[in-house]
This record gives sequence, C-alpha cells and structure tokens, in this order.
Amino acid sequence: MPLVRIDLSATRPPDVRRAIADGVHQALVDAIGIPAGDRFQIVTPHAPEELIFDPEYLDVARQDVVCVQITLVAGRPTELKLDLYRRIAAHLASAGVRPEDVFVTLTENALDDWSAGNGLAQLVDRGGVVGVPAAHAPR
Repeated sequence: MPLVRIDLSATRPPDVRRAIADGVHQALVDAIGIPAGDRFQIVTPHAPEELIFDPEYLDVARQDVVCVQITLVAGRPTELKLDLYRRIAAHLASAGVRPEDVFVTLTENALDDWSAGNGLAQLVDRGGVVGVPAAHAPR
C-alpha cells in the first residue's frame, strides 16, 4: 500500500498532473505488483520558485522537476526498485516530462507503520503486503 506524494510546478496543467499521477501509479502496478485499486496519491502543485533542485547535480540536466516521493513497506530487492525508477521515467515521458526531470525517492517502513482507516493496522492483520516476494517479506 504505497503512499505517493508528487510535487511539481503549478505551470503544468491539471490534465498533465493527472497523467503524471496515472503514470506513477501504473509503474507501481507494473514493477512492484500492487493491485490497481491500491492507489493513494497526493499531488501538490507549487509556484516554480518553490521547487529548488540543483540543475546539474550528479550530471543530470534538470529543468522542471517532478518530485515523486513513495512511502512503502520495506523488503523489495534493489532490482525491483531500479525497474520502478525506469518505469516511472518512461510513463512520465508519455505525459511530456523529460526523464532528466523525474526525481524519485523511496522511504521504506514496516507493516505496523500503516493504518488504512478505522484505527486498525490492516497490513499487520493480513500478515503481509502485495508485491513483496515471500523471500523478502518483512519479518
């Protein structure tokens, strides 16, 4: 059950913002295997001067950054994460975002760090999470 925050320039129109959100979600479905209905996203437009990203750090030529922050349960292997980054960049390119402008960060936590409502820890109660291979499942 990832929680996705997308911060981007308010100069991107609402239909493009939605296409970006759709692209990130599809990448999560394709790379990590979350169910299509497992969608929790917060899209926040900002004035361009509120997004401060170095234009050349690590030799990436950034112009109009779309920052994607994904919080998810720990346990996925590096290869899966790398595939996720590639898929996000590819899907966002379809929405008109340059791959150089796609900035992604993952924050991992445990099953008991989530409550999807009603004051319950649904992931703990279910004993696992979709998209984490059994060999990598949190213990």
